[in-house]
Amino acid sequence: MSAAGLTTPPVSTNDPWGVIHDIGLGIPDDILPIHRDDSAVAAIAPWLLDPTPPTPQQTKRSFGFASMSSTSRLRSANNANLRSRGSSDASQPEVPMPLDSNPHKDGKKSFFNFIKKKASRHAFPRDDGIDRFGTQSISSFGAGSISGSDSKISIQATAFPPSTSGSSFSPQPPSKRFRKASKPKSPGYQDPTLTLDTNLGDMSGIIDPSRVGTRHSPGDAPVRSPWDQPSVIGSGDYTVSSPFPGPSTYVGEAAFANVNPFLGGFTPRHGKGRFNSAASGISPKTTHRPVEPIYTPFPPPLPPVNSNHSGSPTWVAPESWATIPREGGKERDLSSDEEDFGQELKRDRPPSPSTSRSLGAHVSQRRVSPRRMREKSLPAPPPLSPNIDPERRYSPPTSIRIYRTDGQYHVVNCPLRTTVSDMRVALTKRLSIRGDTHRLYLRERGRERALGNREEPAMILRRRLEQAGYVQADDLDAMGGEDLGFLLRFVFRNASLGGVEADDDTFATDFEHIELAERGLETVPIVLHQHASSIITLNLSKNPLVDLPLDFIQNCTSLAELRLSHVSMKRVPHTIREIKSLQWLDISCNRIVELDSAGLNDIPNLRQVFVQNNRISNLPRSFADMKSLKFLNISNNKFDRIPPVVCDIINLVDLDVSFNSISHFPPEMGRLLHLERLIIVGNQITSFPPECRKMVSLRELDCRRNLISDLSPLSDLPGLESLLAEYNQAHVLDLAVGPKLLTLSTSHNPITKFNVRPLSNGIQYPLISLDLSNMKLSTLDDDGAVFSAFTSLVSLKLDYNKFHSIPDVICTLLDLEYLSCTNNDLHTLPTNIGQLQKLRTLNVHNNNIKVIPESIWECGSLVELNISSNLLDTWQDPAVMPSSTQPIAPSFTGTPFPEAEKAIPDSTERKGSAAGLSSSSRSIPPLANSLQRLLLADNHLGYDSRTGFNIFRPLAMMRELRVLNLSFNKIGELPPLHLQTFAQLQELYLSGNNLTSLAGEEMQKLSKLKVLHLNGNKLQTLPAELRRVGALETLDVGNNQLKYNIANWQYDWNWNFNSELKYLNLSGNKRLEIKNHQMQGMGMGIGAFHVAPPLFDFANLNKLRVLGLMDVTLVVPSVPDDNLDRRVRTSDTEINGMAYGIADTLGKVDGPSTFDLVLRNFRGKDNESLFCMFGRAVPNATTNRAAKYLHENFARSLTDALAKSLERSGSVATEDVPDSMRSAFLSLNRGLYEHLATKRSDSPGPGRKLSTISAAGPVDQDLKSGASAVVVYIKDHPQVKTMYIANVGNMLAVVSRSNGASTPVSVKHDPFDRSETIRIRAAEGWVSPKGMVNDEEDLSRSFGLFHLLPAVNARPDVRSYRLSEEDELVIIGNRGLWDFVSLRTAVDIARVNRHDPMKAAQMLRDFAMSYGADGNTVIMVIAVADLFGNSPRSRAPAADADPFTYLPARRVAPRMERERLLTLLDEEIPPPVGYLALVFTDIRNSTSLWEKNAGMALAMKVHNELLRRQLRLIGGYEVKTEGDSFMVSFHTVSAALLWCFMVQTELLKGDWPIEILESEEGEEILDQRGRIVARGLSVRMGIHWGKPVCVEDALTARMDYFGPMVNRAARIMSQAQGGQIMISSDVVKEINRMAEGSEGAEGPQSHVDALKKMGIEIVEVGERSLKGLEVPEFLSLVFPSELIGRTEPRNVPSPAAGSRVHPSVEQIKQLALVTIRLEALASGRVFRGTQRKSLQSTTSDALLTQSLESSLIMYADAELLIPNIRPDSSEQDLLLILDTFSCRIENALSTLRLKEMENILAKFDGTTPSDPNILLQAIAAIKSGSVILPN
Repeated sequence: MSAAGLTTPPVSTNDPWGVIHDIGLGIPDDILPIHRDDSAVAAIAPWLLDPTPPTPQQTKRSFGFASMSSTSRLRSANNANLRSRGSSDASQPEVPMPLDSNPHKDGKKSFFNFIKKKASRHAFPRDDGIDRFGTQSISSFGAGSISGSDSKISIQATAFPPSTSGSSFSPQPPSKRFRKASKPKSPGYQDPTLTLDTNLGDMSGIIDPSRVGTRHSPGDAPVRSPWDQPSVIGSGDYTVSSPFPGPSTYVGEAAFANVNPFLGGFTPRHGKGRFNSAASGISPKTTHRPVEPIYTPFPPPLPPVNSNHSGSPTWVAPESWATIPREGGKERDLSSDEEDFGQELKRDRPPSPSTSRSLGAHVSQRRVSPRRMREKSLPAPPPLSPNIDPERRYSPPTSIRIYRTDGQYHVVNCPLRTTVSDMRVALTKRLSIRGDTHRLYLRERGRERALGNREEPAMILRRRLEQAGYVQADDLDAMGGEDLGFLLRFVFRNASLGGVEADDDTFATDFEHIELAERGLETVPIVLHQHASSIITLNLSKNPLVDLPLDFIQNCTSLAELRLSHVSMKRVPHTIREIKSLQWLDISCNRIVELDSAGLNDIPNLRQVFVQNNRISNLPRSFADMKSLKFLNISNNKFDRIPPVVCDIINLVDLDVSFNSISHFPPEMGRLLHLERLIIVGNQITSFPPECRKMVSLRELDCRRNLISDLSPLSDLPGLESLLAEYNQAHVLDLAVGPKLLTLSTSHNPITKFNVRPLSNGIQYPLISLDLSNMKLSTLDDDGAVFSAFTSLVSLKLDYNKFHSIPDVICTLLDLEYLSCTNNDLHTLPTNIGQLQKLRTLNVHNNNIKVIPESIWECGSLVELNISSNLLDTWQDPAVMPSSTQPIAPSFTGTPFPEAEKAIPDSTERKGSAAGLSSSSRSIPPLANSLQRLLLADNHLGYDSRTGFNIFRPLAMMRELRVLNLSFNKIGELPPLHLQTFAQLQELYLSGNNLTSLAGEEMQKLSKLKVLHLNGNKLQTLPAELRRVGALETLDVGNNQLKYNIANWQYDWNWNFNSELKYLNLSGNKRLEIKNHQMQGMGMGIGAFHVAPPLFDFANLNKLRVLGLMDVTLVVPSVPDDNLDRRVRTSDTEINGMAYGIADTLGKVDGPSTFDLVLRNFRGKDNESLFCMFGRAVPNATTNRAAKYLHENFARSLTDALAKSLERSGSVATEDVPDSMRSAFLSLNRGLYEHLATKRSDSPGPGRKLSTISAAGPVDQDLKSGASAVVVYIKDHPQVKTMYIANVGNMLAVVSRSNGASTPVSVKHDPFDRSETIRIRAAEGWVSPKGMVNDEEDLSRSFGLFHLLPAVNARPDVRSYRLSEEDELVIIGNRGLWDFVSLRTAVDIARVNRHDPMKAAQMLRDFAMSYGADGNTVIMVIAVADLFGNSPRSRAPAADADPFTYLPARRVAPRMERERLLTLLDEEIPPPVGYLALVFTDIRNSTSLWEKNAGMALAMKVHNELLRRQLRLIGGYEVKTEGDSFMVSFHTVSAALLWCFMVQTELLKGDWPIEILESEEGEEILDQRGRIVARGLSVRMGIHWGKPVCVEDALTARMDYFGPMVNRAARIMSQAQGGQIMISSDVVKEINRMAEGSEGAEGPQSHVDALKKMGIEIVEVGERSLKGLEVPEFLSLVFPSELIGRTEPRNVPSPAAGSRVHPSVEQIKQLALVTIRLEALASGRVFRGTQRKSLQSTTSDALLTQSLESSLIMYADAELLIPNIRPDSSEQDLLLILDTFSCRIENALSTLRLKEMENILAKFDGTTPSDPNILLQAIAAIKSGSVILPN
């Protein structure tokens, strides 16, 4: 070789340890150049040619610590930039920052300045391996194998031999000047032996590569220059091939420990195993060859290095001085390994010899984001301890990225079970850091803590990734080498100063109340020591505290409140017990597993202890000694029972044990006589013991979300004020609560009976709030007399029950302010409802109300009235008051109102408001002066030509109206309005009516109108006067017939004149064209409106946020851009052959917070489509940023995920798509973090660096924003059509089927869900009683919300759904829809316009608003039925359609129906005539059920609703009902048979009351295959085909049928048993013809296909004679295939847990009579009940006879012997009496048995035998029957 080149001598074999020690240059001896080329050296390090060290530069003394969380703000802006990438950090000193350059220095001597001066006097090493002298520290003791590239570090359990005297690996002793305490040199000084920077890759522009030799030996593979891949160097991700073959071989860097470091490190690549000799070399000249590692046994552990402590050995420093934990000293050992999340990791077996050479990590090369490119990489470090656990030694390697404080990082490859202690040794050695000054920190959720020595970073990393939603298929071992800042970061930094210190100015002059939360403190600030005695409250929460110094604690003589929440403690600091003045202690949200050693009982005045969200499973017995303890919160822990010691804390006032696993409520809780508040939410408690009545002081009990079946034991709590028992399993609510009850909520319980016993002495309950919603109540005892006891009631909720009417007693509740009774079966309101003078809100939507009582006008305080979705067709006028001399209202008898202006007082009298009426205007009723919100959508209101009624006549008097909703009524046009009519109106909803035009003169009078909805009408133009409504912000005119010249602005409306518009929807107007018209004379008069031409665009609408132009013809140069603050839709409404529609509303937000995404030909494939929705209905300030990012990037993310799946499997199989969607969600969430963080840091201030690790502090508000999402991905293959649905949060999707069924295909992620609660708790989160994660967020899964990650993660619920021809629509919506509309109602609404998804979406939105939705609502409807060949036009009924489809034209306004439920379904078919199928039904044993079963009333409502619903869906005609029997007719046998099949299957799914399910007639029955074949009411049916006599009833105007055919059909039904369908021979013939497909078979093909899919099973019964008919009938039974098991059913006990039949008083009295008779028999007598007066009337002969028989007959009055049982006895009292009678019966039977035995034994010899053999003979005689028992 040339002397000018660098030569590499052979690898030394005299180094048995396989590692050559470093000398001063930091380069192994065996690779030092033998012949140095001065020219090459001059190009790299010219100072090496001069043996004289440079003169130290005279600089000011500087603070030589590198930046970290405590000093990041002190670092110069360009400090980190002076280091080069790669290994420069270990070889080039950091430019120090002078003390006087601190930008925060204000001239005052703060404590922090004091610490810096102190630090500069000691030789603390720097965290980059350079001590204060500028020399590199040398760490010569290794216990493993260390290797690495520029930023890769491999830590392996490599074998080492014992040290020998001849080993070259001996520590280099420091020079003498280092050992003695001399004056430190300036940091500017550099030792000439430590100035070589070997990272040539970052010296571009500094050195000339041409000066370095470029020749190489023949045959050597060329080596790439590091300049070829600058991006790889910048990212720190180095990858080379492995020298060992085999796909599963892991190659560790120990194999290359002796390789020239100039060639760079070697890191095994994941995948191929071929050695690349030219991998990432530095010098083009040099080459290398692999060296096999030498494996020998482990050396003995090296002794710890003893610190040279000075001072007297007897002197002990205060604890507050110990700010740096030393190895072997006192340190907090934290471990997160005990987290019980998921399955435990499987331990890998020791590797095979072929793979055991090294266990280096394998990190696949990944695309580096620009954010990561800005981060620096560092050289690489050392190894595990030789005493490593073998199990850890053989665990799979894991990559971990470890950051430095300046943003540079290392990628460490280590076994999974590597401890922090091992990693610290490795990092310290590799970075040549002297002493034990650095520690490993974990930063997550905006907080930072130091890791304990025994913690395992790789395990923590893996667990956090799994909790965040990742799986092993995501290559978790390699992910750790990437930037995971969105989840966590490991930081290796100097711990000398601890966390951020507080200056004196932080506290000003107040040292009594100290607030130091989230300051990054590791110990108490020194400045507080001086004022410890003054501190009263101290908050150190969310700090990485190590401990509380004892000397500080002892000086806190006045400390009363201490908060240590979120400090990652595993045990309570032992010094807390020394705070004798402490009263309040908060140690919640930590990792505490026990309190036995806390010694809290030593604190005499401790009153409040909060330990929620820890890992405690029991409390110490010492808690019983805490006599002052009054408040205890142990929620969100691991208790499986209430700790017994709790029952001994006799002074306890407040106890919270929520969200544990407690299943038993101990009777000992009755000892807590002072307990006032008890919270047990989210447990599994099933009952309360009777002893709980002893808690006489209990005021508040919250037992929601348990399994409680009986609440009666709570009846006798005298002090109870609030009882919350929602979401339990109670079936009867029979309470006699105390006289102080104020709040009672029992919603979401299957309660069928509600009764509250009145208090004694006529005392009334002071109840204020009563919630009985979502139960199964249909009636109230004594017509609701129970409410008469609640005279003080203010709020009453009766929603989602089966009430037919509201009892009139409600009108006596004069204090009632809120009354809600939605989704019931109300037909009317109380007549005297006007007596409720304080009523402010009345909500009765979704009922069957036809008339509003006249007294409603007297409700003078009513502000909101919602009667939407009822059957209203009129509104009664108010009664004329006697003192009135003026007309009540205008006489609106027609469309024009000629008398309107005269009838209504002039505006000068009324002064613009009805509220200002004078005493002479008493004709205006009180309601007109108070009502502000009136919602009347989905009724039958409008103009009735028969009666002359017009809804605007009563509305004209309501002068205070702000919101008026008249959508989906029968309004044809707006009447003329007086100037003051609706003068205060701000929102007007007229969607879904029959409007053909708007009167411009009337619209301009609505000067305060802001919201106007006119969609779904028949408008062709809009009046120009609409521009004069200057306050208009929202205008929806979608789905009309608009067609006009927008340039004709003088006569037609143009949007540019309403500059305040924020929401404009023109979608669905397919005839509307927006084009560049030639506008003549545009300047004339237009300037008065401040509008600049042209008028065909939207340039003047600066405030526009949503613009809908779907299906509108656009011939304009441009439309507004779709951006962060504006949503613009211009596409058509068809995607890949599927029609779809979108509707939304802004709500109360200023801009769009939910973004929709629709992509046709997804991934370039014409059979794939994508439908997405991102955002939140109730957003915060930054939600739109997150939602917009998701909207723009999801398609790319999913495409990448599917492409990776394609690479792995070769084809995107069906099972790979769900995992790809999961991966896409997670990767998108990760990108969202980078997006929000980057946006936050776009404009860094002076000295700020984006990648710098700054002090841990509060999470930025941008990162706290979140978004829900739902994605529907459809793949249309000819054979199978599959839909994949993924969602997070509360955005849901549901499938609407042709049979009217709703199939949910997503799930709401609710923290209250038990499985989600368990997952949240495992991720160190907690759920509050309000149902919020960490009491902040009501979603358990969401995008964003990074301050709650991983408790709230973005892993979606993914489902695959195979589409079929029965699927019609897919409905996607956010919570603005699903919080107000049930799934079934949504399906019914959408199916009204199933032929037009755009109209369906808008109708859903309008209904949601009419039900109360006022936030952001977005709805998307997709017509998946089009995938099966049904075009949008073919879905609409045609004139020549199949006569058997019976799909009449859909309604625009509501139809007149008997029940509101039917208004959303298909119209009833015309009555069949001629040949038809007749069906009779009947309920088995209905008479008996009505007599003895309390649930029969509710069951009948379920039964009737089910039958009528299916009748409309399939197409049948309801002839009449009689009792519980139905008579229906059909045009075809197929329709009749399908209806019977559907009814029988749906009856099994009915929501039956528990009383029915526990009865013999309604119990659950399974067939031999375990399938349910009977449940609930059992209905028998009979079908017959024939031609009856058809006669229309003159009274009902409905068709009726007579004749022999009808009689035969009725008799056929009578032959069936419960659950059977009996058919005649004529029906069998029709079925056979239908199955054969013959021409004579009748019925629509859809019915035939449905029947074939369900399967038809016919069982012949034979010929039967029918009652009253001469000709017998051959009968058969028919079943759907799934119910064929009804032929041979077997009974199985009902699985309903905790349910039982509740006894009645009469039944108990009958049992008492039986007991008395048995007791009389046991005494040898017969009981005969009589009355005393009958004995007195008997004759002397009778008395004589009775006296003679007195020894055999017992005469007595039964009433005297039966206990006095009150009719209002509680269930608990009845059960106690039952138990008493049970004992008495057992005793009587035992006595009878003994006497029987005596009689048997007397048969032998007349005496009782003493010989056991005789007894055996007697028993044998009894068994054989030879002994005859005496009569």
